[in-house]
Amino acid sequence: MRPYDYARRDGVHEVSWDEFARLARRLTELLEPEGLDAVVGLARAGLFPATAVAVSLRTELYPARLSRRVDDEVRYRTPRWRVPVGEDVRGRVVAVVDEIADTGETLALAAAAVLDRGASRVVTATLFAHTWADPMPDRCALVTDELLLFPWDRQVLVDGAWVPHPELADAPQARPRAE
Repeated sequence: MRPYDYARRDGVHEVSWDEFARLARRLTELLEPEGLDAVVGLARAGLFPATAVAVSLRTELYPARLSRRVDDEVRYRTPRWRVPVGEDVRGRVVAVVDEIADTGETLALAAAAVLDRGASRVVTATLFAHTWADPMPDRCALVTDELLLFPWDRQVLVDGAWVPHPELADAPQARPRAE
């Protein structure tokens, strides 16, 4: 299974750590009026913005993992639970936070699980969303159809050397889709 659908992307956007920090602050500002009691961060990469939001709003953070990946390799067409949502969300207003809404499926499954665990209300939130995400997150810092290269994802450590992430080595150079 290919991890990225390059044909749908409209260019490439390299997200810097500074841009991540700005967007995480913006996402926090969008979520603050919701009166959150807790944040469920979707591991792995969703823990970056989830932690920033939870710390900034001084709320509890509860990690969960729902992924198509095993050992960083796409193995499933639909997301599978690896670490379920805990009971601590019962009776709380909860934001489910991830780094990106691509198809929207992971966010929707996580929101449903949080409600099933008894949360009083759930708000979904991401740093980024693609226009084709269905459902779209309730709150999003930036909507773009670019291929996003996150600072935590660009390089990996292999045999003591930092190398480009193998999945991203095949990423097309920044060029728009053919119209």
